[in-house]
Amino acid sequence: MSGPTLRGVEQTVRYDLAGHVATITYDRPEKLNAIDGAMREQINAAFSRFRVDDEAWVAVVTGSGRAFCVGADMRSETGSAAGDFPGSFWERPTVNSFESGWEINKPVIAAVNGHCLGYGLTLVTWCDFVIASERATFGFPEVTVGIPTIVGAIRLPQKINWQYAMELLLTGERIDAARAKEIGLAGWVVPHDTLLDEARALAARLVRAAPLAARATKEMAVRAPGLGAVDAIRFGEAMRRVAAATEDAAEGAAAFRERREPVWRGR
Repeated sequence: MSGPTLRGVEQTVRYDLAGHVATITYDRPEKLNAIDGAMREQINAAFSRFRVDDEAWVAVVTGSGRAFCVGADMRSETGSAAGDFPGSFWERPTVNSFESGWEINKPVIAAVNGHCLGYGLTLVTWCDFVIASERATFGFPEVTVGIPTIVGAIRLPQKINWQYAMELLLTGERIDAARAKEIGLAGWVVPHDTLLDEARALAARLVRAAPLAARATKEMAVRAPGLGAVDAIRFGEAMRRVAAATEDAAEGAAAFRERREPVWRGR
């Protein structure tokens, strides 16, 4: 099913749910999926929907046409590509999107079908898995137009080697899919025509896991680096107790005893 068009504007983001896998498609191909104000609202609505939808366990994010997303639409007059920020000039609550730090503790797969620049690459740095088409390119061009990369500069050095991250951030140059895999930015490079099949095959593997256990595991992985060792273990053991009290935990134990496949319900 596709999400509704927001505020009567053209639909530029599609949300489709099938078998616990949500596919979020940036669908503004004539602009290479560049983000304007209206598209930003729809992107945020799609990720918000995925975050709260108990039937959506895994997301695949991709683009239509020949680009994944080329960043902000610099020529747009429909509002900020970053979204609306209440507050003063200096004090703005900028965590208002998945790219900027919304916590989504469900697995997210980026299926990068083409050019992935600026906001597009920032999104990729928040995804758990990156499958790239052989046609994909990656880059942060911001410094070449006189502006800094902020969230990308926070996230990219946490994902890949410092020198490779800084090369991308400080030159503004693009790399191809093969180089992205070589430096650890992409996990897989696949033929263009099989990209979505590969992403959905990975999603199918992920939905075999108990969804609440998977979310607790991802949250542990995300939070642990910011905690001391003892605090991380204490937090993890608390998460284990919560997860162990769920219906899915009881179902998993029963399925193991009965030598059958478990039936997860996400509760």
